[in-house]
Amino acid sequence: MAMIFAVAAAVLLLLSLQSRMSQAERRAARIEQKLDLVLGHLGLREEDPRLEEVAALLRDDKRIQAIKVYREVTGAGLAEAKNAVDRMA
Repeated sequence: MAMIFAVAAAVLLLLSLQSRMSQAERRAARIEQKLDLVLGHLGLREEDPRLEEVAALLRDDKRIQAIKVYREVTGAGLAEAKNAVDRMA
């Protein structure tokens, strides 16, 4: 009986931690989006030589490879990278 209670408590703890992490990830994504808007408004760009590689891949119609390289360069998740590459296109 104690073992079942311990397992249930561990599962609830993991679910709670996962929920908090996803909230933090959503907040970070919103902050990054706002920062991108501010940089765009100021006419500034984040300079990274590999982003030129992403642009070249887009020009060659290699969208999936562009997304992969963008993820490598920025550490972005799949959805964020896809959105960023779509904006670059």
